[in-house]
Amino acid sequence: MDYKEAIALELLSIKAVSLRTNPPYTWTSGIKAPIYTDNRLIISFPDVREKVIDGFKRMIKDNDLEFDVIAGTATAAVPFASFLAWELKKPLVYIRHKAKEYGASKQIEGTMPEGARVLIVEDLISTGGSAIRSVEACRNEYKADVVGVIAVFNYQMHEAVSNFSKAECSLHTLSNFSTLVEVAAEQNYLRTEDKEKVLQWAADPEGWYNATY
Repeated sequence: MDYKEAIALELLSIKAVSLRTNPPYTWTSGIKAPIYTDNRLIISFPDVREKVIDGFKRMIKDNDLEFDVIAGTATAAVPFASFLAWELKKPLVYIRHKAKEYGASKQIEGTMPEGARVLIVEDLISTGGSAIRSVEACRNEYKADVVGVIAVFNYQMHEAVSNFSKAECSLHTLSNFSTLVEVAAEQNYLRTEDKEKVLQWAADPEGWYNATY
């Protein structure tokens, strides 16, 4: 079992990721999906938390990511960014969803040198919109060189691929949708007869429900 599969199994075991086809989950966006993810649960499980941080460190090394500052996206990724910054002895900032409407009107809390190399930490990638807004905030406020985004889990939506390409930013994730579905079927978290139905969702998240039901 490689580390993407191992992380997927950990996420399933603590119910950070759940699969359900009938009825599917309804996201806040209105999309109906056979998957729901709450990576906030990871921080309550020290063993899993350690594996995630170790996975990030390995991914950083494997991809030769060199950076000066770690930036966590608010709020779910801030704990992961904090643990990672502590382990690597790197400066830490966090990025709000939008700039404050008072005070200095900053979107980034903490500080960094202008032009710093920044690694952004996310918990989950769906369309990539939140991560790309964080990339733009670093570039706009500090003229930062964003070396990439790392995340725990990736839904592998086509829109995310397009968004990261347009932003000219690399993305690295510990695990992803297709890997998790395979592991879930192998480990009896998902019925074999539902596997293909679930896999079809990533190709067309908005149309999946009507096409399937």
